[in-house]
Amino acid sequence: MYKKIILPNKLRVLTVPVKNANSVTVLILVGTGSKYETKDINGISHFLEHMFFKGTQKRPTTLAISETLDKIGGQYNAFTSKEMTGFWAKVDKRHTDIALDWISDMFLHSKFDAQELEREKGVVIEELNMYLDTPTSYVSELFEDVLYGDQPAGWRIVGEKENILAYNREKLIDYYTTHYASENTVVCVAGDVNPKTIEKSMQKYFGGFAGGSASPKLATKEVQSTPAVLVHYKKTDQTHFCLGVRTYSMFDPRRYALSLMAVMLGGNMSSRLFTSIRERNGLAYYVHASSDTTTDTGYLVTQAGIKNDSLQKAIGLVLHEYKDLRDNAVTPEELQKAKDFVRGSTALSLDTTDAQASFYATQEVMGEQVLGPQERLAFIDKVTIDDIKKVAEDIFKEASLNLSVIGPFEAAEKEKLEKLLTLS
Repeated sequence: MYKKIILPNKLRVLTVPVKNANSVTVLILVGTGSKYETKDINGISHFLEHMFFKGTQKRPTTLAISETLDKIGGQYNAFTSKEMTGFWAKVDKRHTDIALDWISDMFLHSKFDAQELEREKGVVIEELNMYLDTPTSYVSELFEDVLYGDQPAGWRIVGEKENILAYNREKLIDYYTTHYASENTVVCVAGDVNPKTIEKSMQKYFGGFAGGSASPKLATKEVQSTPAVLVHYKKTDQTHFCLGVRTYSMFDPRRYALSLMAVMLGGNMSSRLFTSIRERNGLAYYVHASSDTTTDTGYLVTQAGIKNDSLQKAIGLVLHEYKDLRDNAVTPEELQKAKDFVRGSTALSLDTTDAQASFYATQEVMGEQVLGPQERLAFIDKVTIDDIKKVAEDIFKEASLNLSVIGPFEAAEKEKLEKLLTLS
């Protein structure tokens, strides 16, 4: 399990002992992301994440930042999502103190240099261009655009080019001071470490982190009365689509049944949709289903890349499985297989110290009850056939269907696709 302490400045610290591990991971999670932004600064959470790597007083250049861990063979990176921003370093356990010094220096003492900011604009715009040129990524963003529209939950995490070009140091500093606070931040250390030693180090490296309150986010509005379709024209050799429904937040107990349903639909190579779309019909190389939950939203979605002339057929196959789950009970064997898959994949996914750190710290920063792997699996084990049926009946409704498509389709195709979205 883990140990949690709260420093005098309200910073939460988690220590996750991983006996005999050779590595130690230090992970910082901050409860802010693109859902906390306004339209004029959409993308600033992500841009600010980049700027933490541009130098501190102690390590004044990007080279000095990167060389610190490169010299000891460490791994490091950062990420931004809708509701949190993360920074991590993974090192040989002999270098734990170096990692703590490095990551705390970046996190608390970055200069956010104006000249570096201007240079980084080009980098981030090219990152945006990369996503726009990658249909497997972009179609997922379009799906959330269909779901949520013009509000933070529907905006791109990376932002728009116009916003990126308009950022200045004043905007970044303002966002940092209003969204980065000790009370919405979690620091987690996972590995073969002594919790008491880590606690002393935390006071040394993070005791000066300012207290105070972080700005909240607006609640996401979800309104839908008819199926929704978004078609993005792109001359491609393969059509990519996302077809799914609105579901539940991470605080809803039905999420456990939902996650098992996603496994049955498209979580592995023996799932319903993989068998139907790929193996029996040969329409796709990749097809998968997944469930996504945040603090105030959730959805289940199927994504696939298919032959350009097979979109309507593939959509029909997905809807058939949605309808079958709604109208017919799953077998005890299928439910047990999904549970066993989750149990096995959970064990494999937690083999590393970075995975352990992410598992515990994510629950803490999102405000969930922090559960160990076996505690979480106990909820999975309790899911019944009737639970699956009730969730399917609740979510698989025509009014909840949403579809995003990238491919060589003109605007007229949208009306045809809308007529396909039926579960009657």
